Amino acid sequence: MKVWFVGAGPGSPELLTRKAERLLRAARICVYAGSLINPELLAIVPPQAERHDSAGMSLDQIVAVFEDAARREIDVVRLHSGEPAIYGAIGEQMDALDQRGIAYEVVPGISAFQAAAAALRVELTAAEVAQTVILTRAPGRTPMPPAEDLARLAESRATMCIYLSTEKIAELVTVLSGPYGPDCPAAVVFHASWPDEKIVRGTLAEVAAGCQAEGIRRTAILLVGRALRRPANHASRLYDKRFTHGYRQGSEP
Repeated sequence: MKVWFVGAGPGSPELLTRKAERLLRAARICVYAGSLINPELLAIVPPQAERHDSAGMSLDQIVAVFEDAARREIDVVRLHSGEPAIYGAIGEQMDALDQRGIAYEVVPGISAFQAAAAALRVELTAAEVAQTVILTRAPGRTPMPPAEDLARLAESRATMCIYLSTEKIAELVTVLSGPYGPDCPAAVVFHASWPDEKIVRGTLAEVAAGCQAEGIRRTAILLVGRALRRPANHASRLYDKRFTHGYRQGSEP
């Protein structure tokens, strides 16, 4: 018996990995994050399978499902939105499984920041502009470590992808506008890859009003950084005809 922590991806069933889809199609017990998972994904699960919506469950209740499945020697698909390793709360579940000697594996999924970048048709890195991508969130009921204060991270001026924080968009803009500047490119993507996907583009000075106009408050990701504008004259050297690397001899300038 094994518990499979499966990344559901950002929403579209077509963005599931082949392994994730195979496990869902064969599932006899599925524990899923009902508040975040696209219902279309659950249509892949056999109708006779046991289903448990973790949105209303505590950790103890989730672990109890795992224990019962272990007694019956039935695998469990634990379906998490996006990529389980990012804000997936899988660590505490794996600790509980370790304590009980129950085997588990993790199947990665596409994260919201990747689907958002695809929807925006942007590259999150740009030569000599941004070579670092920061995935973070604003503080809420779960505080942030002092060293990861948002204003402190923003001093890097890296491309920043901010999860779980759209309801605080006005506060975020105020904090980020200092290091990045109010004219810095920004975008908010709601339900990336879902049928009801919404995109707000603009600058830091504009996105809060855009979110209000679109009624976006939750399940969205904020992206900020100069790389979002496809900076001119900052092409990678990788395909520069003058650049020599291990697979190609560059031409003379």
